[in-house]
Amino acid sequence: MSDTVCVYCSSSDDIDDQHFAVAETMGRALAEGRHRLVYGGGQVGLMGRLAEAVHEQGGSVVGVIPEALRDKEGVAYEVADEMVVTGTMQERKAEMYSRADAFVALPGGFGTLEEFMEVLTLKQLGYHRKPLVLVNTGGFYDALIRFFEQLYEEGFARRRHGGLYYLANDPSDAMAYLDEYEAPQAA
Repeated sequence: MSDTVCVYCSSSDDIDDQHFAVAETMGRALAEGRHRLVYGGGQVGLMGRLAEAVHEQGGSVVGVIPEALRDKEGVAYEVADEMVVTGTMQERKAEMYSRADAFVALPGGFGTLEEFMEVLTLKQLGYHRKPLVLVNTGGFYDALIRFFEQLYEEGFARRRHGGLYYLANDPSDAMAYLDEYEAPQAA
C-alpha cells in the first residue's frame, strides 16, 4: 500500500484527449484509494487534470514547483492542499522523491522521462525499493520498452532490471499493482 503517490506527466495542453481521460481516471483512482498525490504542481496539461480529478473525489494534492515556474501566470495549481516552492528543478525532484511511497509515469515529454529514469536508476542502485509504474496509454511507452530491450540485448543493462518497474495498461492496472506491491528484499 502506497500512501503518497508521485505522478509524473505532461504539462502540455496540445495532446490527444485520450491522455486527459487517463489522467482524470488516475486522479479519481488515487483519491478513491485514499492515496495522497504529490506531483509537479501545475494546473496545465495532464498535471492539471490529474490534480483536479483528485480534488473532485475529495483527495489530497501536494504540488512541488520551482519558483521560476510558480511565478509564471497560469502555471501553478494554486488550490493544492500544499504547495512546496523550490529554488531549482533538482530541489523539486528531491522533494517529490522524499515524499513519495510510489512513482507513476503517465504519458509525458522529456521532463516526465527524465524524472522516471532518475527514480528507476536510484532503484537499480539500491537507494529505494518503492514501486515504479509506467501507464502505457494506447501503447505510449511501447517504443521505450523496445529501447530497454535493446539495452538488455546489447549488454548496457541487465535483463533482471526490467523487473524494477511495472508496465500498466491503464490506471486501474497501475492501482492494483500499487495496492499489492511488496518491496523486494534488500540484497
